[in-house]
Amino acid sequence: MTQSTVADTSQAQTPSNIKQPLLSRRARHWLGHGAAYIFMTALALVFMIPILWMLSTSLKARWEVFAWPPQWIPETIHWENYVEAFTRYPMGRFMLNSTILVAATIVGELFAVPLVAYGFARLRFPGKNVLFLIMLGTMMIPGHIKLIPLFTIYHRLGWIDTYLPLIVPAFFGSPFFIFLMVQYMKTIPRDLDDAARIDGAGTWGILYRVLLPLCVPPLTIVVVFTFLWTWNEFLHPLIFLNSFELFPVQVGLALFKGRYSVEWNLFMAATLISIIPILILYFFSQKQLIGGIASVGLKG
Repeated sequence: MTQSTVADTSQAQTPSNIKQPLLSRRARHWLGHGAAYIFMTALALVFMIPILWMLSTSLKARWEVFAWPPQWIPETIHWENYVEAFTRYPMGRFMLNSTILVAATIVGELFAVPLVAYGFARLRFPGKNVLFLIMLGTMMIPGHIKLIPLFTIYHRLGWIDTYLPLIVPAFFGSPFFIFLMVQYMKTIPRDLDDAARIDGAGTWGILYRVLLPLCVPPLTIVVVFTFLWTWNEFLHPLIFLNSFELFPVQVGLALFKGRYSVEWNLFMAATLISIIPILILYFFSQKQLIGGIASVGLKG
């Protein structure tokens, strides 16, 4: 019985009886990566359908926009739609105005948010928790409720038809960004503060030399989100600005919508140009943005 078992085992271990895989390990590796890339490319194309349709519409004649069946590639490509979109209205000026607002707002948020968050996260003072709850409570108030009081205040200050109502609030910090920064600063060990104090650093030195270099992920979120929200802002500029030459790009795009019709080909051409800065920003900051979102626990 024992001899037959040993014989069967030796027969099973012969190289001729071992099943060889159909593909080598390297081939299976490349095949898996290729399938993943094909799937991700197909998924990206699905999400890009609105942008591709926007590009197609921007190159069509006006009568082809709602033609049936729809055509992805127009018979005659009308590149002149982009020229007409920028000559019909001063879109270059509108984009420059938005750039000014974005730059000033980002500076304000980067100035105020770390300062306020540092006070809530690291310093001890009476009423800190109450003030923090009040700050969180301001996020619960719908923005539309504040429009009339804000307009009244800004009108009495003489700020209507200027950029001040759109820029000055950023220098007090957004409650959302302050909350994110506070939560991130609380994850940084306080031992670093103690070590810095032993080395002679003061309160401001701890903030600017120790904490802020470690807060790059949340600061990236502040910059990117401020850029997106300010660039796409429509309601506040529409209410606080009256002069045509001060309009940002989103208010300028609304000019393509007439009382009875919309010139969709020109509107899509101008819109496609207006989103290029956002695409460039995401292209250069995607690694820091994804790392920042993961570090502060944001979910889409």
